[in-house]
Amino acid sequence: MDVMKLLYDFFPILLFFISYKFFDIYVATGVAIVASFVQVGWFWVQHRRVENMHLITLALIAVLGGATLLLHDDTFIKWKPTVVNWAFGLAFLGSQFIGKKPIVQRMMETNIKLTTDHIWTRLNLTWALFFIILGFVNLYVAFNFDTDTWVNFKLFGMLGITFLFVIAQSVYLMRYMVPEDESESKVEKLNS
Repeated sequence: MDVMKLLYDFFPILLFFISYKFFDIYVATGVAIVASFVQVGWFWVQHRRVENMHLITLALIAVLGGATLLLHDDTFIKWKPTVVNWAFGLAFLGSQFIGKKPIVQRMMETNIKLTTDHIWTRLNLTWALFFIILGFVNLYVAFNFDTDTWVNFKLFGMLGITFLFVIAQSVYLMRYMVPEDESESKVEKLNS
């Protein structure tokens, strides 16, 4: 993955974390709202389109972050990661039934060739379950620990869990990947 894209995607979260450490949850929430608008606006200026993930995140931070600021209650902002993860989980799950291919296959098949298509379905369901469970884990941490712990978990815990999940997924996929030279020779045979 491109490091700059990764930094760009985590820009609002990183600014939220830094702002929280220097100020409080309310300043951090305001900074995250502004950062999300800047992120979407900047992407629009560069590409004349908006990525769905950024748009969903912007809408949720605007609504839940706005409620946090308006009502001076951090409960709403603590729900945001859960709602985002559940939305992704439902999108992955729904793609099993809508469209010809699950989301994970659409995202990865240009870079990875697998020996059988049912692995894509299994992998997609695993991602859906991962997002749904991560949403519940966020709620557990948010409402059973103090805000400092939750903010640290939001940045480091969720990122770490996701990183470990991606590594586990990679190890699992290695068993089903078609070697690149084999994949190219199959394509050449089909083209001749």
